[in-house]
Amino acid sequence: MNHTYIVGTFDVAELAFLLFFAFFIALVFYLNKESRREGYPVEDELTGRVHPKSLFDGDKKVFKLPNGRGTYVPEDVARDPVSIPAKPMFRSAGAPYVPTGDPMVDGLGPAAWANRAKYPDVTADGRPRIIPIGNSYHEMAIAPGDPNIMGWPVIAADGKKAGTITDIWTDQAEHIIRYLEVTTNSGKKVLAPMMVASVQTKGFFGDKPELVEIDAITAEQFERVPELETPGQITRFEEDRIQAYFGGGYMYATPERAEPWL
Repeated sequence: MNHTYIVGTFDVAELAFLLFFAFFIALVFYLNKESRREGYPVEDELTGRVHPKSLFDGDKKVFKLPNGRGTYVPEDVARDPVSIPAKPMFRSAGAPYVPTGDPMVDGLGPAAWANRAKYPDVTADGRPRIIPIGNSYHEMAIAPGDPNIMGWPVIAADGKKAGTITDIWTDQAEHIIRYLEVTTNSGKKVLAPMMVASVQTKGFFGDKPELVEIDAITAEQFERVPELETPGQITRFEEDRIQAYFGGGYMYATPERAEPWL
């Protein structure tokens, strides 16, 4: 059997094996570095100690933002504070946290939100995506035959009236209702996600009252819904906070909801 030697007893098969081995080691290093672009360095949740960087840590990840907003580097943004208004149920890594304040306002558990960008979500042509229906530039309106819920009362989780529907906020890209504007009993204007609202019409026999039921939170808690900084405009950050507030209500709105079912 003939062998093709390159130098001495070093042949082509050995060269191919070494090249594959070097490629495999380089691939392992590359994949490990790519998997550690975000979320590193790792921080110990009990002590707050930041683990030192390693050979596998990758470079900073840079996102190019649309609509001429430049670039965004997550690692250059100040990290979230470690101190939160809650305490571990027991001292161990991964222990559940028990709120020490108002978890819906403080953003704990299902009420947690992300520090998203403080500008509105936009359509493909760069215009605000979610706006009141009266400001719609796609001429959106309530469909004929569907009830116009403007002025309808809002009934909260405790069965009490929380306010009145005074506007409807629509998605100009998806052409659906995203939020209902509620004027609370104190006159404060807040937004409630359409996904947590149930519209009750008169019914076939006309024996039911017209109302909008939002059972995520109580009437009193409507007064603490995060407000909009600019009237007629909602930012991504404000969306996340509002969605989190109502979502957290399904666990924290009443003491009974936070208890186990079994």
